Amino acid sequence: MRSYRVWEHGAPSTMRVDELPDLVPGPGQMVVDVKAAGINFPDVLVVSGKYQILPPRPFTPGKDLAGVVRAVGAGVNGYAPGDRIMAQVENGAFAEQAIVTPEQTYKLPDGLSFEAAAAMGLVYQTAHFALVERGQYKRGETVLVGGAAGGVGLAAVQIAKGLGAKVLAGVRSPEEAEVVRAAGVDAVIDLSVPDLRESIRAQVHAATDGHGADVVLDPLGGDFFAGALRAVAWCGRLVVIGFAAGDIPTLKVNYLLLKNIAVSGLQWSDYRDRTPERIQQVQQELFDLWRAGAVKPRIMRDFAFSELPEALDLVSQGKVQGKTVVRVGEGA
Repeated sequence: MRSYRVWEHGAPSTMRVDELPDLVPGPGQMVVDVKAAGINFPDVLVVSGKYQILPPRPFTPGKDLAGVVRAVGAGVNGYAPGDRIMAQVENGAFAEQAIVTPEQTYKLPDGLSFEAAAAMGLVYQTAHFALVERGQYKRGETVLVGGAAGGVGLAAVQIAKGLGAKVLAGVRSPEEAEVVRAAGVDAVIDLSVPDLRESIRAQVHAATDGHGADVVLDPLGGDFFAGALRAVAWCGRLVVIGFAAGDIPTLKVNYLLLKNIAVSGLQWSDYRDRTPERIQQVQQELFDLWRAGAVKPRIMRDFAFSELPEALDLVSQGKVQGKTVVRVGEGA
């Protein structure tokens, strides 16, 4: 089977496609014929060597996959060869076969394609945990989403709308504004203007009659953090998800006292490793939102397996609205 592998950290183009023996499941494991793989910003960081968790080289990167169970190891219950599944793994999705465990795996609902499932993985889990678990969202509250046209951002917009929120979407261009309006946001916050520290608060207050945002989801960091913090409502919550804008902001904690603000962070993989039963519960809630039509993965472009480095490059440049997906196996 073919597998992309990182022999030396660097640009996506430095990965090699190696021909490897077919995988064999160990106890508690399954082998999956991968049909589609989702591309995430952390994948770019893993390939470049900038992610917080890096396996020994050479290794196969990739965190999101969808496919068909090929073989089941001893002790695995509830799955059988032929099952259509999706899974989130630490690494290993960018190959024609992958090893997964039942705790990482979810059976696909009828009608959900492999491509849509691969696009509905890590970003939707991250967005849901950020909003509900860390942000303590309550129905009817106002949610401000930074980078709202990106993978996590658009997932957060869809989930928040599906759960009854008023959603304010922070975007950087007219093209991104068009994407979030199509997703039904209540107001667009322009992040391309100067002095985000002041302008975000002014725009949010104008959209909320001075109330502010009850929950802020921040996958950007940088100047967005400072402006969004000032736009938080009394007793509001800001959740740090990542630093796609590049800069890691700092915080003078005395500001938290002024409006009883809470700032927290989300490392989703810790929930996956520590509370796998909660991950399974959230995925079923996401499937319910998909069935209700609230969650609709937006695939900006799908790539052939040979084009996978190009897909990573596109994500690294911040040029993706929604998700990119790579078709891996035949029949995907």
